[in-house]
Amino acid sequence: MSVVTVTKDNFNEVVKEGTIILDFWANWCGPCRMLSPVLETLAEEENLVIGKVNVDEEEELANSFNISSIPALFLVKDGKVVNKTVGYQPISALKEFIK
Repeated sequence: MSVVTVTKDNFNEVVKEGTIILDFWANWCGPCRMLSPVLETLAEEENLVIGKVNVDEEEELANSFNISSIPALFLVKDGKVVNKTVGYQPISALKEFIK
């Protein structure tokens, strides 16, 4: 579906309804860069929104999710976190993650 940049300013609007994967990442993170194209493919195949949260630019948001390792993925349905995982995941694992 789409990839959107999530900030503290648009966070509530982005997650309030529907299903979204929040991807907490950073430019310097190798596994984050490896995961990005996998998430883009997943978004297209599963009709999902991927919300990208740059932990270096959005420290307040990262802190509110207690991010200590990245990439960190949170599955949010209608504003509520229903699943989370940390680290690189192949697309098959991500498809299980969203079920």
